[in-house]
Amino acid sequence: MLHSPRTVSEVMTHTAVAVGQEAPFKDIVALMDQWKVSALPVVEGEGRVIGVVSEADLLPKEEFRDSDPDRFTQLRRLTDLAKAGGLTASDMMTTPAVTVHPDATLAQAARIMAQRKVKRLPVVNAGGLLEGIVSRADLLKVFLRTDDDISDEVRQEVVAPLFRSPTDTVRVEVSDGVVTLVGRVRDTSLVPVATRLVRAVEGVVDVQWNPPGAEASAG
Repeated sequence: MLHSPRTVSEVMTHTAVAVGQEAPFKDIVALMDQWKVSALPVVEGEGRVIGVVSEADLLPKEEFRDSDPDRFTQLRRLTDLAKAGGLTASDMMTTPAVTVHPDATLAQAARIMAQRKVKRLPVVNAGGLLEGIVSRADLLKVFLRTDDDISDEVRQEVVAPLFRSPTDTVRVEVSDGVVTLVGRVRDTSLVPVATRLVRAVEGVVDVQWNPPGAEASAG
């Protein structure tokens, strides 16, 4: 059976860069620059994630440095003022950390990122231990699938099981991730079902049915 990436564990980066609670400000900045990341998990003990320190958490220090005492109230939140004076990861991190489990679907991870307005999520196991990192770029990797891969999966996982009538003639065409189902089927109620199933295949950009309406075959 064909299988496109469907869970976080299949696209995440397994080598995760993290810092301890006592990591100093400059070391955090240096690590972000070295690894070209915008956030780092903060861990304790054997790797349990207790928070995340991001560029947004570090920027209040620059804002504080450029502000006069009369403008302190202009900082976005009181927590920003506290972070501006922070020296270590524990002083500046956002907690609790927004995380995701490795068996979460890519759609679930994308939804968490959108709702919480973050670019990266620490991936943790049931015990809260860090297993990796998943980023927006990782979630977009599914769109690197070839048209042939997508076509094969749609044909075997959607078209073959769904359109079994001898009168059904459905051909699958894929161009730049856009799937076109070409043909006519006896049971037109299956057309929206097929469209939804194809749209759920990882890497599919859009789905079209040709001819429009999929007119029923005569007889």
